Amino acid sequence: MDPFAAEREAMVEIQLRRRGIHDDRVLAAMAKVPRHLFVPENHRHNAYWDGPLPIGSGQTISQPYVVALTCELLEIKPEDNVLDIGAGSGYAAAVLAELAARVVSIERLPELTDLARSNLEAAGYGNVEVLCADGTLGCPDKAPFDAIAVAAGAPAVPASLKQQLKVGGRLVIPVGTSKRLQDLVRVRRVSEQEFKTEDFGGVAYVPLVGAEGWSEGDTN
Repeated sequence: MDPFAAEREAMVEIQLRRRGIHDDRVLAAMAKVPRHLFVPENHRHNAYWDGPLPIGSGQTISQPYVVALTCELLEIKPEDNVLDIGAGSGYAAAVLAELAARVVSIERLPELTDLARSNLEAAGYGNVEVLCADGTLGCPDKAPFDAIAVAAGAPAVPASLKQQLKVGGRLVIPVGTSKRLQDLVRVRRVSEQEFKTEDFGGVAYVPLVGAEGWSEGDTN
């Protein structure tokens, strides 16, 4: 018996469906993934709260609504190959793993890389590979990707990520000149040389640190 089943059902209905998330596959994935397994034990009583929660190392697990919105905007199909930037505790990767065939999740902090791997294994997600690397550079060895999700705010869309999209592929990323406030944008690769960008409004993410993001000293 899952003691959090009712809370998860309420989260999907109140935080997601009533706020405009309509993709049935995304709603089913959010209803299935045990978010409480991806937060520290002392925060599990708030696991299905409508907001981010600390996971250590100055990082957070994203608000459920933002995870669902990102997944809906990515238009993921069951056969897709997906790249997840900013693994954190592994929660978004688990949701993506419910939607796609394969997920590569990148985390720059070794301690969170280990945490994500442990959480995903405990939750039973065998189709996710977690790597410790600079997420702004993507994962050329596993490219191209049908969809790329970025869970940290960048000053601009990293060129490396755009180039690792398949034609027709989608990239969802928070972008803004502020280190704490951004706009959530979707970049679609229309052809080898052409990209279309759409803006879906304001969000607040931790900074995306790396060669094509913010430098470590720029994040305060």
